[in-house]
Amino acid sequence: MWWKSNSQRNFPEHPVFPVSSVKPYLQTEKDKSPFRKKNPTPPEIVEVKVSPRPVKKIIKARKIRLDGKDQRQYLVRFKNHTAEKDKWLAEDAIPDGTLHLRRFRASRGTEQSHK
Repeated sequence: MWWKSNSQRNFPEHPVFPVSSVKPYLQTEKDKSPFRKKNPTPPEIVEVKVSPRPVKKIIKARKIRLDGKDQRQYLVRFKNHTAEKDKWLAEDAIPDGTLHLRRFRASRGTEQSHK
């Protein structure tokens, strides 16, 4: 049988060497290609803060269900814009929301907080 004849030889099946002889490879400058380009540094990220549009008034209120929770939204009209630009916003998304909500609730006769 062929496996007996192979095992009778005193050759290792795979090349074996001790782990202690393994060292990490450290690349030097002369090993690098002369045509290699250096990685450019990425541009600095600048955050631009956009001031929110000033609110003219709150027109309506509605309750909707988002992610299984009731949420109150308000139809907001912005200064120097027509009714086409009105948006439904949550209470915390309205610039100067507490002031405008107080006026809205007072105009409707419901000066109570909705949370």
